[in-house]
Amino acid sequence: MKDVPTILRLRNVTKWFGGLKAVDSVTIDFRERKITGLIGPNGAGKTTLFNLINGFLRPDSGEIYYRNIRIDHLMPWEIAKLGIGRLFQDVRIFRKLTVLENVLTGKPSHPGEALTPLLFSLHKVRKIEAHLLDEAHHWIEFVGLTGKEHAPAESLSYGQQKLLSLARLLVGGYDLLLLDEPTAGVNPVMAGKILDIIKKMVTEEGKTVIFIEHNMNVVVEIADWVYFLDEGKLAGMGRPQDILGDVNVRKAYLGI
Repeated sequence: MKDVPTILRLRNVTKWFGGLKAVDSVTIDFRERKITGLIGPNGAGKTTLFNLINGFLRPDSGEIYYRNIRIDHLMPWEIAKLGIGRLFQDVRIFRKLTVLENVLTGKPSHPGEALTPLLFSLHKVRKIEAHLLDEAHHWIEFVGLTGKEHAPAESLSYGQQKLLSLARLLVGGYDLLLLDEPTAGVNPVMAGKILDIIKKMVTEEGKTVIFIEHNMNVVVEIADWVYFLDEGKLAGMGRPQDILGDVNVRKAYLGI
């Protein structure tokens, strides 16, 4: 992993909630175009770490760098604009909109939303919007929802709604994707499809993926590297097979 460029760096990051230190002086490097898992028991600080990375929370101390740009003082929309996108555990779709409309909402901006381009560059706006439609259809096909473009999102199964959330995230053009338990609540067949898509994000699209996961089978299948958090601290790191043999990890998950 040493020869792979670092895309995200956390240096001595700490976050307090009252008298609880949710993240405790965490220093981590995340490698570009790799899949990195964050594991740990409930309350270990995994989701708090995600919230710190994408600007929902500010660290009380420490620094966060994305592509050598310090981001821990930025607003969430500024961090997203730099290239960091996030998939939440709950799908957060627009249930009454169609699949295609949902995916289009993932694009950061549309020229047709502003009055001036409509008045003076209508032909250009139409050309750009045609390109956006093509792009949306591409990602719908990428996640396996072809034929569902005009179906209301609420008509999809929960697993298909997860796929829709991935397509909406991908249309945003982010380079670094934060995925919070991407296979939670879906059946094994759908979970396999989601994992295949995550792998394709990296191998075919050049994305970098950081994911939170409690299912160790998922971690072993897709992670290139794993960080283990416990009580807000970085308690272990390594390749999946190695980290899952760690005595602290086995104690946290298996009680042995």
